[in-house]
Amino acid sequence: MLSKVKSMALNGLEGYLVEIETYISNGIPEFEIVGLGDTTVKEAKKRVEAAIKNSKIDFPTQKILINLAPADMRKGGSSFDLAILVGILIATNKIPKIDIDKLAQTIFIGEVSLEGKLSRVNGILAMCLEAKELGIKRVILPKSNANEAGIIEELDIIPIGNVQELIKYLNNDIGIQKVHTQIKRSKTKYDLDFSEVKGQENVKRALEITATGGHNCLLIGSPGTGKTMMSKRLNTILPELTLEEAMETTKIYSVSGELKKDGLIMERPFRMPHHTVTKNTIIGGGRNPKPGEISLAHNGVLFLDELPEFNRNTLEALREPIENKEIAINRIYGNYIFPCNFIFIASMNPCPCGYYGDEEKECKCTMQEIHRYLSKISGPLLDRIDLHIEVKRPRYEKISSKTKSETSEEIRKRVNIAKEIQRERYKNENIASNSELTNSLITKYCKLDEKGEEILETAFKKLKLSVRAYEKILKIARTIADLEQKTDIEYKHIAEAIQYRSLDRRYDN
Repeated sequence: MLSKVKSMALNGLEGYLVEIETYISNGIPEFEIVGLGDTTVKEAKKRVEAAIKNSKIDFPTQKILINLAPADMRKGGSSFDLAILVGILIATNKIPKIDIDKLAQTIFIGEVSLEGKLSRVNGILAMCLEAKELGIKRVILPKSNANEAGIIEELDIIPIGNVQELIKYLNNDIGIQKVHTQIKRSKTKYDLDFSEVKGQENVKRALEITATGGHNCLLIGSPGTGKTMMSKRLNTILPELTLEEAMETTKIYSVSGELKKDGLIMERPFRMPHHTVTKNTIIGGGRNPKPGEISLAHNGVLFLDELPEFNRNTLEALREPIENKEIAINRIYGNYIFPCNFIFIASMNPCPCGYYGDEEKECKCTMQEIHRYLSKISGPLLDRIDLHIEVKRPRYEKISSKTKSETSEEIRKRVNIAKEIQRERYKNENIASNSELTNSLITKYCKLDEKGEEILETAFKKLKLSVRAYEKILKIARTIADLEQKTDIEYKHIAEAIQYRSLDRRYDN
């Protein structure tokens, strides 16, 4: 007796079709699963057997062989449980009235509990999106995953609660309503707002530029100057996620098991890992690779507070992802690519005691200690951070002022206008923001007048800038011009952009 049932597996963020072949023959009772499955897949034998028996169905006392095809691709997770169970039931004629034609257009995804209930699995959205691309018409899955998959309109999503309900449905004894999740766009309400920040106008201006052009930013200053407070408010001025970005973000969180609620994630991620995290936690990995913090920050913000406290190897691992907007993780059984197009924000003190350069408190560190502390941030990593902002201690007059500061919504309006200018400019260039400009596109869209060329040349020589830093200045100037809705980059835009690279001298290592 042979049966074939379709399911889906994950390779990174992409799903691929898996055919569950079940062969039952006479002989000494045996249950074996082949096809390069991990320990979780092998353990499906016990879960499926118990689920069938506890659903008051006779379990076959014969040889059972399950093959997960293609057999040369490594497979992991508990999402094959349901397909294995259905394969056994079909092979033993426990679902006699099943529609074979429909079965060919159906995939089964889900974990089964020992009592025969279906449990939630990770990565449903990614698997269902691939199923749609392959022409699959129907997906049978746990009720707890239904709303997540229901956002895909082209698929019939059938939610199942337990094995008995599944058998009745496949035998056409009962009907089950398909699930379709409405995508609701509502304005995100934040608990934080820039109106709560007193003073620090230069830092707020820099963060506005950061949000507009998708630039990376480093805030450096003494403790208590508001570096973390302002960084946490960056999300409040970022444009809302597009539908495509929301789908990408939700897929990443689904695969990683971080999806906290049903439906699409409509708020940009803000990730703030502690400095004790490992390199794999930041960039992703593991035996069955999962997205790391940089991928969970995709389309949002990755904020590293107290940057020098992070392990140097961890920080160095950020260099390529920041540049390439994706991370490739290589394993024996395959290569995994995770997207990581995020805004990188970091904060740090200028020295171990935190008061080097402070106007009110004296620094107690030696120059050797200061240099050793600053050397924890390598030149190549610093080179990839567009804006370097010195955060000074705000004066009492600013803190106690009753004047109302500009709200996040007011700043966001300017950001949205400038973002729309960029979208229109780059609609045929396969990029979305100024930070993504390549060398050829910089030449095309960042032309300077004679005065602008002169000041940039002076800065290049005086600050001993790298080629990458030179390009960063041009990109920042392009963003500043967009905020003013200017077609051409003017002298003043270059002058302001250079100010945001002034720390190159201090970090010359």
